[in-house]
Amino acid sequence: MKKISIKTLPDEEFFVGHKGCSGCGGTLILRWTLKALGDRCYVVVPAGCMSAISFIYPQMAFGVNAMIAPFAATGAVLSGIAATIRARGIRDVHVVGFAGDGATADIGLQSLSGALDRRERILYICYDNEAYMNTGVQRSGATPRGARTTTSPSGQVRFAAAKKDLVRIAAAHGIPYAASATTGHPADFLRKLDRARQVDGPAFLHVFAPCPPGWGCATDAAADLGRSVVETGLWPLVEWDHGEVRINREPRSFAPLADYLGAQARFRALGEEDLAAIAAARDHHWQALRAWARECAAAAPAAHPA
Repeated sequence: MKKISIKTLPDEEFFVGHKGCSGCGGTLILRWTLKALGDRCYVVVPAGCMSAISFIYPQMAFGVNAMIAPFAATGAVLSGIAATIRARGIRDVHVVGFAGDGATADIGLQSLSGALDRRERILYICYDNEAYMNTGVQRSGATPRGARTTTSPSGQVRFAAAKKDLVRIAAAHGIPYAASATTGHPADFLRKLDRARQVDGPAFLHVFAPCPPGWGCATDAAADLGRSVVETGLWPLVEWDHGEVRINREPRSFAPLADYLGAQARFRALGEEDLAAIAAARDHHWQALRAWARECAAAAPAAHPA
């Protein structure tokens, strides 16, 4: 199996002609994924941005087998496809789900949990643009503290629910592999995609994906925001691999929150007290993340298989 990297990506495209917004981080991640995995893929996309921009008769943006699943059913449809190809003795295809944060963290969480429990060989990628963007920028379980949406009033930063930690939720199912990535670190994303496609069982990738219309950011900001969110500590790059936790990038000190938040209109109403609350929540999350890594290291898991 040829290693996936930026240098080995083919010229051939399998996701072209879509009608996505300029600067959409989700379309970028999907394009990279299909370039890396090639034409031997079955892709499942729930109702949402990617289905709305990709399956418009008579055009279809996918150059591989792809289908739309009910909003809540991505995991179930993936499981059915994986079970079918396993029963037919097919081993050289990838079964890939590509769903937004609403269809993953909220509406599709039960279906995702069931799919992980069934241990079929699937790859589930959540492109996280941190709200229900396709239906009007409503708050989701992955919306960060302080972000303005059409269903979350401003001025409630200190009391807002925490963004769901999807990597730890996936890892809690005991699956072989789960990791986070961003549009600002493509080499890191492709390395994790390479690892995810090799494990024997379900794998989960949680990928930061800027949305210019919903965030009020520049259309060329996907890479810059994808780096800045890591440097400010608001999006840790981490992976769970057969019981081992690795923090891939741990800044010695976090960049000022304004470096990231200031580039987006959705955070424009925040004051100093709000920024302090966000920083405190970030620091608490990092303490929990480091503790998780130590706990897993202390358990001393055996060397994991490919």
